[in-house]
Amino acid sequence: MPDRESPITAENNTGLTTDLAVVAIGGNSLIADSSRPEIVHQWDAVHETTGQIAQMIEGGWKGVVITHGNGPQVGFILRRNELALGEVHTIPFSLVVADTQGSIGFMLQQALNNDFRQRQIPRETTTIITQTRVDEDDPAFDNPSKPIGSFLDEATARTFEARGWHVVEDAGRGWRRVVPSPRPVEIVEIEAVRQAIEMDWAVVACGGGGIPVVRDTDGKLRGVSAVIDKDMASSLLAVDLAADLFLISTGVEKVALHFGTPQQVDLTQLTVADAKRYREEGHFAAGSMQPKIDACIEFLENSSNPHARCLITNPQNLQRALAGETGTRISL
Repeated sequence: MPDRESPITAENNTGLTTDLAVVAIGGNSLIADSSRPEIVHQWDAVHETTGQIAQMIEGGWKGVVITHGNGPQVGFILRRNELALGEVHTIPFSLVVADTQGSIGFMLQQALNNDFRQRQIPRETTTIITQTRVDEDDPAFDNPSKPIGSFLDEATARTFEARGWHVVEDAGRGWRRVVPSPRPVEIVEIEAVRQAIEMDWAVVACGGGGIPVVRDTDGKLRGVSAVIDKDMASSLLAVDLAADLFLISTGVEKVALHFGTPQQVDLTQLTVADAKRYREEGHFAAGSMQPKIDACIEFLENSSNPHARCLITNPQNLQRALAGETGTRISL
């Protein structure tokens, strides 16, 4: 029999019905099959995810804030830029992120509202276009390293380079655009998110990590070309909201050691100390699980909520994970 932990419910630790969950879903989780990225198939994935979230609210969670990735969707928009070169203007990266917040937010909002109506839950969902402030002096701006978009041949890459892109050759597979990935320091619309929660809205926010902005000396915000890690932005959001649960929905049922090898060991429970030790031992890949582990550590170490906990699992097992049947829990 598998180990079973106590269930994570709205009344599990605090006895209150005001418990708040921040649920971070990946952009790739909206495209279950990379060979079928069409919108009709993205809707299928969205419906699966929102059905799980509706069940959470039906089960007693008063507040749910949904964040989402946008990696594949950003890549599609950039590819359209490439194909339309010379025909229409290119789009600044901050507006590309804003576009995906609107489109993915619309899909999540509509699907979740339909789920509420079907289950006769008297709730509504709203999407908040969210800016995330970064430090203009962040060292990441001097070392763009986050690959985005599709592979290019060198001639096309150089054409875009002349228009201001940073491009690099990627391990013999072609050329790609790279952008900075600075650390998030402020969720600009945090008060709007708080007020929406207080009014019993389910909220979609911080899509794609948030629209990257900096604040000039005169106090005005402006967009910058960067990618903010969506798990780290979600962690900051969860800290600011003093969330009870930070739930990361990803592509695997559990966090594992020696992932993808015959020695793989699935993990049910981790402390922050365990997570740090395994991270230092190199068990978590930089481009996949490590940012999620880092985000959980940041949340747990900085949260003012003594009942804060993290949970990592895949979308189809979300309810089982909340019931203590699967998933990986992380606590102090």
